[in-house]
Amino acid sequence: MTIEGTLAVLFEYWPEILSIVALVLLSAFFSGSETALTAVSRSRIHTLEANGDESAGIVRRLIERRDRLIGALLIGNNLANILASSLATSVFLGLFGNSGVALATAAMTVILVIFAEVLPKSWAISTPDRFALNVAGTVRLFVAVVGPVSSFVNAIVRWILGLFGVNLSREVSMLSAHEELRGAVDLLHREGSVVKADRDRLGGVLDLGELELSDIMVHRTAMRAINADDPPEVVVRAILDSPYTRMPLWRGSIDNIIGVVHAKDLLRALAEPNVEPENLDIVKIAQKPWFVPDSTNLEDQLNAFLRRKQHFAVVVDEYGEVQGIVTLEDILEEIVGDIADEHDLDIQGVRQEADGSIVVDGVVPIRDLNRALDWNLPDEEATTIAGLVIHESMTIPEERQAFTFYGKRFIVMKREKNRITKLRIRPAETEETKPQ
Repeated sequence: MTIEGTLAVLFEYWPEILSIVALVLLSAFFSGSETALTAVSRSRIHTLEANGDESAGIVRRLIERRDRLIGALLIGNNLANILASSLATSVFLGLFGNSGVALATAAMTVILVIFAEVLPKSWAISTPDRFALNVAGTVRLFVAVVGPVSSFVNAIVRWILGLFGVNLSREVSMLSAHEELRGAVDLLHREGSVVKADRDRLGGVLDLGELELSDIMVHRTAMRAINADDPPEVVVRAILDSPYTRMPLWRGSIDNIIGVVHAKDLLRALAEPNVEPENLDIVKIAQKPWFVPDSTNLEDQLNAFLRRKQHFAVVVDEYGEVQGIVTLEDILEEIVGDIADEHDLDIQGVRQEADGSIVVDGVVPIRDLNRALDWNLPDEEATTIAGLVIHESMTIPEERQAFTFYGKRFIVMKREKNRITKLRIRPAETEETKPQ
């Protein structure tokens, strides 16, 4: 066919060709809009809407009913693609006869993949917020028209899936809000946008509802307390020599805590006329103890501390026996941490050796090690590093006994009675993850 003949044929089919171009552009619009509106940052849109951006408000309302939005865009996208392919087939049949079907299929596949799918979606995913704001008004009008059809289609889909026992929720995310936040923070940390210290602080806030007081309390074996039956001068000296502001007061046994002595209350009492350490009644200046169950989560306990304006509580188990103490500062340390530098070990009971191994006291919490060294040792079944070794080995190890799990080699350096008091930890030489 000559050039003049080809031009004549093209001129004959120019309405169809222009329609195909318009439909491909329309399909690109739907594809890009779908990608942008599903990838848009909800927090960013919320901020823009709060600042008075009307387009952001439209975007928020659209993504609130995501199933209706996506259904409408998919309907528009498929209608545009099918109609464009049908017109192309008609044109190619007129130009090439029966072989036009195969040629039209090949040509439209290439055109639609490049110009109606990959190109607009790549553009949209590169700047989803801006793209979504620009198309929000047009998409809203389209969804208003096609929305009822989309809802009907979604209802059919849910009914069909329901026949196979699949319950498709409308807007419930597979991840909780905390999991989404944690995943976003971890991703930004890996990308270098969030430093480790900030990631740990945000993670500490998100973990408050998952941790119980038994995970962070000062255990009764490490708790410093005062015996109310000791001579008053001995009690006064013990309080003044203590690095703590508040100390529990017990009588008879450690399970019978009768008060909490505040150092300031002691100093005020000693400042009274005619009051000497020898004739001081320590019980009278002690505050009433506050007992809390060890199963209380840290979020609830933090709120309780703030509500009652107290800083100190005695932790008891389900039988009322004292398990330890917890302070407001203990909970705050779960958020801010106690690591001054990412590369310096600043945990009490942790020492780095020249050979690269870590010598750890058995009572060091697993969470503190994970936070300081960026490890991922599990803390669901045990709170301390010694508890983890006992749990994984299912025995109370002897000195110099070694175990390998979770990519680390644990060597028991010291044991006192049934307690592991010191461990050496180094990277495992093999990929084993279970105790040996």
